[in-house]
Amino acid sequence: MNTLFMHCRPGFEGEVCAEISEHAALLGIAGYARGKPQSACAEFVCAEPDGGERLMRELRFERLIFPRQWARGAFVELPESDRISVLLEHLADYPVFGSLWLEVLDSNEGKELSTFCRKFEVPLRKALHKAGRLVENAAGPRLLLTFISGRRVFVGLAESNNSALWPMGIPRLKFPREAPSRSTLKLEEAWHQFIPREQWDLRLNDDMTGVDLGASPGGWTYQLVKRGMLVTAIDNGPMAESLMETGLVQHLMADGFTWQPKHTVDWMVCDIVEKPARTASLIETWLGEGLCREAVVNLKLPMKQRYGEVRRLLDRIEAGFKARKVKVSIACKQLYHDREEVTCHLRRLDLKSR
Repeated sequence: MNTLFMHCRPGFEGEVCAEISEHAALLGIAGYARGKPQSACAEFVCAEPDGGERLMRELRFERLIFPRQWARGAFVELPESDRISVLLEHLADYPVFGSLWLEVLDSNEGKELSTFCRKFEVPLRKALHKAGRLVENAAGPRLLLTFISGRRVFVGLAESNNSALWPMGIPRLKFPREAPSRSTLKLEEAWHQFIPREQWDLRLNDDMTGVDLGASPGGWTYQLVKRGMLVTAIDNGPMAESLMETGLVQHLMADGFTWQPKHTVDWMVCDIVEKPARTASLIETWLGEGLCREAVVNLKLPMKQRYGEVRRLLDRIEAGFKARKVKVSIACKQLYHDREEVTCHLRRLDLKSR
């Protein structure tokens, strides 16, 4: 089980390889990364048999930016028939699992395999139960089977508390018909990714205030209003009438990069299309000067060296907060609903909630 297998957005295989290679080097774990362009996956092949286990033990999945899902294990070739017997034989030396996910890649080929996986899962689950290899909701790791085809599968495992929240790292969110744009799903996914569900009532409630920079037509404002917040929407463009009719939105026609609130707000959200360095400066100002307590901000990515640029920007933001002597937690992830961007969540740890 010396191979670490990772899902990603198609076209970002190189970023996954660069990111995991950097972490492996810092941890002194020898190996090499590889990923075929547009394949929606990448691998890190470790030189030592326990390399994959060490990587997953030393790294927190939530701190990785570009991988959507990961598992350590190996590829298994399957026959046309009796695939279950081959899988059971391969799993003989694995620990007992506490859950099972069948996954495919985020590609056209992967989508074609989805029907096969749905049909295959029921008999496989029964066979695993019967063989004592799967005890649902037990403390064991999760069995992750990523089907590359009907004849080839990556058999991997991951701890349920140190891997993706959803199969393949893809949340099943429904676009609300009343939302003014599909970008609303970016912020909804960010809530799930960065804020534990049991904390939503505390950190996302109707006693709070929010600011949406670059708000028009209101996709992100919709999510704040949905949580009952009073929202100041900053944009020279128009806002959806349905949002204005709620009475919870004040629309100011102003520049999102220069406007500032008179008092600290609970949330600032921003999805402005701008150079990432300028957006990073905006983040430093809002959190560093205490203009908001928490923020979700998208950083648009350059065409090349995207991981390197994101890493430089995050280091710069962190250094800026350190120079200001303020405590801010920083998380960054390329979400499923992101495209050429990553989403950052920041929280002032030394500002008391209202």
